[in-house]
Amino acid sequence: MSAGAIAGDARPDALRWRQVMNVVRVAGSNFLEQYDFFVYGFYASYIGRVFFPTQDLWASLMLSLATFGVGFLMRPLGAIVLGAYIDRHGRRRGLILSLGMMAVGTLSIAVTPGYATIGVMAPLIVLIGRLLQGFSAGVELGGVSIYLAEIATPGNRGFYTSWQSASQQVAAVFAAVIGVALTSALTPAQMAAWGWRVPLLIGCAIVPLLLWLRSSLPETAAFHRIEKARSTSAVFAMIGQNWVLVLIGMAMSILTTTTFYLIAAYTPTFGREALHLDATGVLAVTFCVGVSNFIWLPIGGAISDRIGRYKLLLLIPVLTVLTAYPAMQWLVAAPSFGKLLTVLLLFSSYFGLYNGSMIPLLAELMPAPLRTSGFALSFSLATAVFGGFTPLVSTYLIQATGNSAAPAFWLTLAAVLSLVGVIAARRTPPAWSTGES
Repeated sequence: MSAGAIAGDARPDALRWRQVMNVVRVAGSNFLEQYDFFVYGFYASYIGRVFFPTQDLWASLMLSLATFGVGFLMRPLGAIVLGAYIDRHGRRRGLILSLGMMAVGTLSIAVTPGYATIGVMAPLIVLIGRLLQGFSAGVELGGVSIYLAEIATPGNRGFYTSWQSASQQVAAVFAAVIGVALTSALTPAQMAAWGWRVPLLIGCAIVPLLLWLRSSLPETAAFHRIEKARSTSAVFAMIGQNWVLVLIGMAMSILTTTTFYLIAAYTPTFGREALHLDATGVLAVTFCVGVSNFIWLPIGGAISDRIGRYKLLLLIPVLTVLTAYPAMQWLVAAPSFGKLLTVLLLFSSYFGLYNGSMIPLLAELMPAPLRTSGFALSFSLATAVFGGFTPLVSTYLIQATGNSAAPAFWLTLAAVLSLVGVIAARRTPPAWSTGES
């Protein structure tokens, strides 16, 4: 964290250091949620052959990606149920619960034998594991983002909340490093047989550390101050009363979720299957994208603290509409490592600047009693309807059109919808002042 973001805090050095460590603990323990999703996206083609074998490799891949996407359909349900729990019982307790559920889902996928061994039970167990992952992930991003927003020093909420998404980029980089090491050390046959399980097992192995980090978090002072709903049903009722706000938040979130899953989770599959590039080189691009995202996210958050949220939120969707298809068309005309890296780094800058501004605004729009549940539901709906299905839709568009640049159509649609959401949000008074800690 930059010294400038904390320099205005007049509290003693020890207290400021404790604040920094709280950011590290909550953001660091957010690692598993996205790591597991990255790993599944990276190795979707292998998972398809093991659990969804067919005579057509594209059909196996589509079934694998559909299972990847189905997990996102559970996110809105998890956002409502677990979000209501967090809004009533505390940020810390809810975040520990969501992490535990995520770990169980990951383990079930990592250790399940393939279709050839246990038949139809194999894809069924994988599906259940993905549903459990999706349910817990439905509140993970919202819970972590709200925690960071509530501990942020005045005037730095954008910078603080950016570390939620930045921590996910560490997961992407870590997954890419493991992927490069595995594809370099193992043969394609070994990767298909068992190598793809190794990253999942590594994720399970670090769960105790992540649980320790999360269990050491203090509850936020802001949570103790806000007036809480008397029951879970009361939270549900307030969500119903604020359904327009939830839809606005969903629309705003579509671009960031779609861009993220396009440039992060889908890149290895896209590079191998559509562009026919070397697997190791494609994973190296994924590594670079993760580093780029990590850099751009805090920049986006800090800029939004200084110039306001809306300037970047209006600019980035327009740039996406203007450049997405030309950039993808340039890439697929003569695919190469350098072109893939260039295009994805462009999209990475869009993602970081937009996300860094959008996340704090989404927190600021939500009324205090449903700050977590409203935030999480908005983001989860965007992920369930658009972002999570980006690998599946992109693969379908390529197959249906014969055009490897077709995923840009999906990204452009996401940009248009988010631009509408941002314009609607601009006309909505925030429930939480940007200068309020």
